[in-house]
Amino acid sequence: MCGIVGYLGKRDAYPILIKGLKRLEYRGYDSAGVALINADGQLNVCKSKGKVADLETFCLEKDISGTVGIAHTRWATHGEPSTLNAHPHYSQSRNLAIIHNGIIENYADIKNNLIAKGVSFQSETDTEVLVQLIEYIQEKKSLDLLTAVQIALHQVIGAYAIAVIDKRDPGQIIAARKQSPLVIGIGDGEYFLGSDATPIIEYTDQVVYLEDGNVAVIRLGEPLKVVSIHNELQSLEVKTVDVDLGQIEKGGYPHFMLKEIFEQPECLTNCMRGRINVDADQVTLSAFIDHRRQLLSAKRVIIVACGTSWHAGLIGKQLIETFCRVPVEVEYASEFRYRNPVVTAEDVVIAISQSGETADTLAAIQLAKECGAFIYGVCNAIGSSIPRNTDTGTYIHVGPEIGVASTKAFTGQVTVLTMFALALAEAKGTIARDEYVKVVGGLSQIPSLMREVLKVNDQVADLARTFTYARNFLYLGRGFSYPVALEGALKLKEISYIHAEGYPAAEMKHGPIALIDSDMPVVVVATRTALYEKVISNIQEIKARRGRVIALVTQGDETIARVADEVIELPDVQECLEPLIATIPLQLLAYYIAVCKGKNVDQPRNLAKSVTVE
Repeated sequence: MCGIVGYLGKRDAYPILIKGLKRLEYRGYDSAGVALINADGQLNVCKSKGKVADLETFCLEKDISGTVGIAHTRWATHGEPSTLNAHPHYSQSRNLAIIHNGIIENYADIKNNLIAKGVSFQSETDTEVLVQLIEYIQEKKSLDLLTAVQIALHQVIGAYAIAVIDKRDPGQIIAARKQSPLVIGIGDGEYFLGSDATPIIEYTDQVVYLEDGNVAVIRLGEPLKVVSIHNELQSLEVKTVDVDLGQIEKGGYPHFMLKEIFEQPECLTNCMRGRINVDADQVTLSAFIDHRRQLLSAKRVIIVACGTSWHAGLIGKQLIETFCRVPVEVEYASEFRYRNPVVTAEDVVIAISQSGETADTLAAIQLAKECGAFIYGVCNAIGSSIPRNTDTGTYIHVGPEIGVASTKAFTGQVTVLTMFALALAEAKGTIARDEYVKVVGGLSQIPSLMREVLKVNDQVADLARTFTYARNFLYLGRGFSYPVALEGALKLKEISYIHAEGYPAAEMKHGPIALIDSDMPVVVVATRTALYEKVISNIQEIKARRGRVIALVTQGDETIARVADEVIELPDVQECLEPLIATIPLQLLAYYIAVCKGKNVDQPRNLAKSVTVE
């Protein structure tokens, strides 16, 4: 959610901050702002409702000079989207400015207490409460900014990533985090701040990931210093970020989402590189080398995730149960963390998150760890919070995903879960060698098959124009294709704002069939699997009620082609690998319908890429 950028150095800060905000637009936001300290010691805050482009227009005639500054894109929590509620926020004296990602849960009590002491407020936000509290502590006790921030953070309940500047000390930024990500880039005599590495990588590949409960003292001309909120000096671990700048640019595509759909063959090649051998008959994951005993002794696997990652988890459940014969539960992390679940030391908990910063998933991990479970992370963002808080895990290595609607991260997660299931099954001896080799070989061929599937792009683009009228969609699948139906429906909802539901095809008769009429398009994953004949029956039931059927079928299938209104052909693959193929046309369908409707595909309304607050 909210994007944070900061700069302290000798360059003009404003261009760096604006470019950084643009790099973070994918996170989702409704307003933007910057705060800069100029050469005369003036602290100037400029902010506006709307996009970063609106902020740039607003700043055209403003003083945007200065070599220190902080900037923010806000996703509204407390207070409606407005210029007044946009960040940064001044303190009452206008000596301080703050930006904040997160939620201060006890802000109302603190605000009432400060009002009683004569502090006045300008916004409806919880963030302004924090900067007013910091200033009140600073002035009442004549403290430096670091100490005032530490004391204030002791009093707040909630999640935060903050950056604070003081016009009386223009060579310093104080930053802190708890449950919301914050990255510090270390350059040559300069420092950068970001919610993630995307605003930073153009300038430096050396970063420090601030840990929970820590405060960074970023001072010009001095080494980076990190202390706890109790003022205990912390050791620094500087990491090298290996991200190609081209990965976070559109590269000639009209939208990041389309670029990322077409990147999937290469991404999955990267995901499998070094994990599937050249003969395509063996999977090797480092986690199984280092933690074989814990993984083999698991009596149960619990998968915790949110959104698209939860759909990947449903596929993972079928893979692990099919190959490993271990019971698997798939839980929404947001429910798991509050449900007082039964978790034991004999459980392996797999946490799936593209960003590695999903607040509910992080909380679920903490709960599971307290119960003694072994935690396995499946993430994309290297060095993010979930990999740092798990016992082991596997990165999906698909590169930065900028589009809010996840595409390549989903197929990357499914690929990793497939390799996990195969590695565990071989280690447990629950899969025959010939079947194991067949599936490993099939998985290694998925990138080339994906390139074949992507050739339906023009067909799907034409098809999408026909269905922009629809107000509702139904997606159906069975077995491994049921989660694909769920994911296809979610993609359509996210970016086109058309209501869509995914169902197991057999459940259609238990309610959804009442919705079917000539205005209800139904997408059916109807490839040749063991349940093929039953899916044909489902299609016949839809057609009997004048529903319009878009069917995903195996190449050469003429039976369904004679019944369905539209047919998209897919290569013939093993059923367990089908989600990796079948999901691509559904991603394209959602994309082109949204484009035809004139929607902002990469930044859909009300959504954020990484949900770092509850």
